[in-house]
Amino acid sequence: MPVFKNILIIQTAFIGDAILASSLVEKLHARFPEAAISILVRKGNESIYDGHPFLKETLAWNKKEKKFRNLFKLLRTIRRSKYDAVINCHRFASSGFLTAFSGASHTAGYKENPFSFLFNFTARHIIGDGTHEVERYNQLIEDFTDKTIFKPKLYPSANDFEVISSYKNGKYVCMAPASVWFTKQLPVEKWVELCNKTEAATTIYLLGAPGDVELCSTIKKQSSHTHIEILAGKLSLLQSCALMKDAIMNYVNDSAPLHLASSVNAPVTAFFCSTVPEFGFGPLSDNKTVLQVKNLDCRPCGIHGFKACPLGHFKCGHLMPTKL
Repeated sequence: MPVFKNILIIQTAFIGDAILASSLVEKLHARFPEAAISILVRKGNESIYDGHPFLKETLAWNKKEKKFRNLFKLLRTIRRSKYDAVINCHRFASSGFLTAFSGASHTAGYKENPFSFLFNFTARHIIGDGTHEVERYNQLIEDFTDKTIFKPKLYPSANDFEVISSYKNGKYVCMAPASVWFTKQLPVEKWVELCNKTEAATTIYLLGAPGDVELCSTIKKQSSHTHIEILAGKLSLLQSCALMKDAIMNYVNDSAPLHLASSVNAPVTAFFCSTVPEFGFGPLSDNKTVLQVKNLDCRPCGIHGFKACPLGHFKCGHLMPTKL
């Protein structure tokens, strides 16, 4: 079996995908403890790896400005780094281009990537058979490791825990009500219902990005619960991780906060509206619950979410049970 000393992992998709790629960081570090491991993510996602103890470097590709100029610049950086292994978790041409022309002696990726014919090793990326995404990632390195699956893991710093320490004065739950996609997002009335079911003495923290403040404000305004605090836009991703870690429960959509919870083994209840856990993106925490509306002929309506329900009724959201 080869011994790799300089490894690059590529995952330039959304933030949830980048979090799940940390499972490979964990396993490769365990297999090659002396190796220098780097990871490439899309710009904006790199903060999740701040201070990561097993990473030599976090690279970021700016897709929003001068996309292709930045891509070629990134390729030059990769080639100068002389990686001996590049593991590509992304299925699209841009990352395939970087992998194929990286100069690495070993390149691995999915057969669905347009540049896969230039990789040394490939695996199929099959969605819908119940295989979790971290298992699919592991298939890319099984040829030189084994079938053991490592969970994703992030490392909030001591400062991150200090920042959120004042919020831990009693029992609390975290709720992350937003999603990029409408059909992945539990409806407002369901979040309000969940808040109203929460014990009065339990504080509710509403988490999210700065753009989620309006949604959180609507939920707080409509709820009768008297201890709701909006933290959307106030915490970094790693600080949110630190807060979620010790919550009684974390309530999330099929979205990035689900994977944040998994990355610190935080208790989590995940609502799957238009998508299903069988796609491979369910929670991995020891204490986990998945809630969904079953026996709907229209569900799932796609691998990703939509900006509106294709049939106009959004029953997968409106009929969702809100279990505590």
